[in-house]
Amino acid sequence: MRPHLLLLGGTTEARALALRLAARTDLTVTLSLAGRTLNPAAMPVPVRSGGFGGAEGLEAYLRAHGVTALLDATHPYAARISANAALAARRAGVPLLVLHRLAWVAEPGDDWRPVADVAAACAALGHAPRRVFLALGRQEVAGFAAAPQHRYLIRSVDPITPPPPMPRVTCLTARGPFTLADEEALLDAHGIEAIVCKNSGGAASFAKLVAARARRLPVFLLDRPALPEAPRVATVESALDWLDHVLSRRAV
Repeated sequence: MRPHLLLLGGTTEARALALRLAARTDLTVTLSLAGRTLNPAAMPVPVRSGGFGGAEGLEAYLRAHGVTALLDATHPYAARISANAALAARRAGVPLLVLHRLAWVAEPGDDWRPVADVAAACAALGHAPRRVFLALGRQEVAGFAAAPQHRYLIRSVDPITPPPPMPRVTCLTARGPFTLADEEALLDAHGIEAIVCKNSGGAASFAKLVAARARRLPVFLLDRPALPEAPRVATVESALDWLDHVLSRRAV
């Protein structure tokens, strides 16, 4: 049997890895997606969609499918699946690597204000009504019902169902990456006065922060969750080097 890599994806890095690995004949690759996006982009390797059933379910999958290596290339805020991956890999004796995208770093002119979570973001926005761009994805927006005085702009890949519970919301569906011109036009068209987002890192969603800097807008950045103990790298090239090292050790 060929070695089997299970790639936990949903990020641009996971797609880049899949593209690099698709042509290899010495390796079977399975890309796992959480299934939260209704119409994910086409992938060049076999894809499974949906959860595993916690760490126990993932451990069972690793054993049943003879997984040789596990590469966690999920979003930096996907804390639960990363924790499950670390526990399952340890129990199953499968080498694990986390491809963890580096966080953005503030530059001169940025007005970044770290917040612990959505509740802290609601408090930090203040009592006076604002026009707020929520660039968080679909999972967290309902929590802003605690601050109903603001007018919210929400952009997501898929429609949000049920609709967000805040009384004044504009929802847009769009798939990035977005250019600086895109983000400037969006902020200006909606008169945005503050942004709430995650410190996702990478280039795909950074343009909104450049546009915010030019407009001197405050950006409330949700803190990144803690990572489980596991080897980690920050680039696709480093992840590929790790995989080759694991495979070479297996061949000895």
